[in-house]
Amino acid sequence: MPQEGVLGRTFRALSIGIVSVVVLIAFEATAVGTAMPVAARELDGVALYGFAFSGYFTTSLFGMVLAGQWADRRGPLGALAAGIGAFAAGLLLSGTAGAMWLFIAGRAVQGLGGGLVIVALYVVVSRAYPERLRPAIMAAFAAGWVVPAIVGPLVAGTVTEQLGWRWVFIGIPALVAVPLMLALPAIRRMAGGPPEGEPARFEARRIRLALGISLGAGLLQYAGQDLRPLSVLPALAGLAVLVPSVLALLPRGTFRAGRGLPSVILLRGLAAGSFIAAESFIPLMLVSRRGLSLTLAGLALAVGGATWAFGSYLQSRPRLEHRREALVRLGMMLVAAAIAAAPTVLIESVPVWIVAVAWAWGCFGMGLVISSTSVLMLSLSAPAEAGANSAALQISDGLSNALLLAGGGAAFAALGGGALSGHGAEAATGGPATAFASVFALSVLVAAVGIWVAGRLRTVSPAGV
Repeated sequence: MPQEGVLGRTFRALSIGIVSVVVLIAFEATAVGTAMPVAARELDGVALYGFAFSGYFTTSLFGMVLAGQWADRRGPLGALAAGIGAFAAGLLLSGTAGAMWLFIAGRAVQGLGGGLVIVALYVVVSRAYPERLRPAIMAAFAAGWVVPAIVGPLVAGTVTEQLGWRWVFIGIPALVAVPLMLALPAIRRMAGGPPEGEPARFEARRIRLALGISLGAGLLQYAGQDLRPLSVLPALAGLAVLVPSVLALLPRGTFRAGRGLPSVILLRGLAAGSFIAAESFIPLMLVSRRGLSLTLAGLALAVGGATWAFGSYLQSRPRLEHRREALVRLGMMLVAAAIAAAPTVLIESVPVWIVAVAWAWGCFGMGLVISSTSVLMLSLSAPAEAGANSAALQISDGLSNALLLAGGGAAFAALGGGALSGHGAEAATGGPATAFASVFALSVLVAAVGIWVAGRLRTVSPAGV
């Protein structure tokens, strides 16, 4: 194999293709988040606002496990193609929805596709690239989020204001053709087909556990949004299915923050869940409470893409390797501070640019934390456990997002957030500030727990060793 880079002749088409897939997913994430407030209002579904996000993460959990089984037996090509197809179909379903429940169903289909895609891409990297090139292509994945994070909110806000929110969802599937044409032929040539040797055995138990996680999380979300006495029944059923499934798929000791790998897995969920749950409500808060346009509300978050990438770059510097735990704790402190600062704009005298500044620092902290947890997970995993532990990391990430969005959405609805879809006084003034404050208070609490867990990422060596 010639000593060429990821854009050398051998890898050029594959690299451009799979990074294009990452850019597509990143653009969808930033654009849809910007258009979501208007979509929820027009569909009279603001009370279900958190469900529109958590539904995506719930089904993605099942997609991740399914993709791992699929790729280990038959290669990543089929899982990736099916994932991109489901992703596009979900966007079209949401974009043409006439009711909020149909919109959420589209988001769920998107999540299934996203879960298939993300795992399939990691399998492609492991099979197609030599070890020396893997850090470079993973860095390209991270860089693929920068431009969409900056441009996505501006484009989505402009399209929503000029053409309507539906065109944000309907227009993105048109971009699917480019990644498909570039990536699939190259994957078929370089990473297609079953793995060498005996294919991995299909584990129906893992599929059942993944389905249990998705079903349990979905029942909890439904109970949280319904808020009636009878809702305790689906909540209990959800817990009965979810808890044993999660315990079986995550490392032992995760939920008591056992030192080493369990705390790494737990911290990934605490960081991702607290940050994403808060971020999902920022555009709605700025539009409804401070009267910003969708474009300006989206731009308030745009600079975060660059600071996140810088945080990821900084933690990768060799001279900072021995300070990784300190960097992670610093990152969690910045995340908690950003989440706490964002709802201060509910006070009219506080300038709205505070959100942009706070979120830029929060994204920098996330860049430190998310990349570092990936590095620590691999360093604490035996070679034969790297795949299972990678899946556990993604499950912790996605499950935390789903549950905290569901919890935040339930608090938001219970405190009057649903008034935003009505026509009364609260709708005219953007709904009660306490509804928004409750979402950020929950996220701050979870991030604060993450600061403590950040001190338990390394195993303690015996004295004198």
